[in-house]
Amino acid sequence: MLRTKKSGFTLIELLVVIAIIAILIALLLPAVQQAREAARRSQCKNNLKQLGLGMHNYLDTFTVFPPGGTFRINEVASGGPFSPQARILPYLEQANLSNLIDFSLPYGSQTAVSKVRVPVFICPSEVEDHMTTNGNHWPITYAANIGQWFIWNPTNNQQGTGAFAPNSRFSTKNFTDGTSNTVMMSEVRAFQPFRRPATGSSPATDPGMPSSPNTVTTLGGDYKTSAHTEWVEGRSPQFSFTMTFGPNAKNTSVEAGATVDTDYVSQTEGGSATNPTWAVINTRSMHVGLVSTLLADGSVRSMSNNIDLTTWRSLGTRAGGEVVGEF
Repeated sequence: MLRTKKSGFTLIELLVVIAIIAILIALLLPAVQQAREAARRSQCKNNLKQLGLGMHNYLDTFTVFPPGGTFRINEVASGGPFSPQARILPYLEQANLSNLIDFSLPYGSQTAVSKVRVPVFICPSEVEDHMTTNGNHWPITYAANIGQWFIWNPTNNQQGTGAFAPNSRFSTKNFTDGTSNTVMMSEVRAFQPFRRPATGSSPATDPGMPSSPNTVTTLGGDYKTSAHTEWVEGRSPQFSFTMTFGPNAKNTSVEAGATVDTDYVSQTEGGSATNPTWAVINTRSMHVGLVSTLLADGSVRSMSNNIDLTTWRSLGTRAGGEVVGEF
């Protein structure tokens, strides 16, 4: 009688197949990750385009762009002013949320609003996309250009050079450099570390703009990790960034033995009736090598970490009179 030989995999053949599958997965995984990151980067740009449309719709309605916080001259602010991002909510399909806001009252008394996550305010690549520990605030990762170093003087309402400023009422006529040559908004990271002098000890005179990111730490101040954690707030550490240094520049400092990228604010606006505010708040991104950036004409560009610093700073002024070439 003839016997039929049964076919099947040997152990060695099975191991070879498993090895081939593992190699294919290893080859495909980076491609999948790159595709996902490309999709997130595309969504990030789309978020900025929506914010640009919101800003220009606000401009069409009120003839000016929203202010970068509102403060009284020669007074310490007793309440929390709202950010320009909060003021464009009706133009971001967030009218219901906007209707809950009473702009005559401090944002801190309106936690039903501040704890809401607004998707268009968060980059899809942000890893710290969560509420603050007190449960009252949700962060923001798209901030407004508030100048290069000097922010605001509370004694005379002198304002910085950016697209936004405390008590600003800028329209396109104020952008004499051209709206296509002025940065309006860009990416920042949530829960960003920064230093700020203790209340009552802020400098009364210009401490001097740092010459490099590594010298920011010499300005001192108390260490905090709460910048860009409150989308509602109209003070510089929360809603804005400065153009002191280029995209993704690292202000290196050492905190508790760890190397940390740390910004600086001499004091938050409204913290003193007399002392001005200076700040280094870099634009940062979770995307490698670039930051997505909104120009004041509504267009969105990917700004490389390698952009010339002079060009970057020129793009940061609304009326600096600089000649900006290719960027």
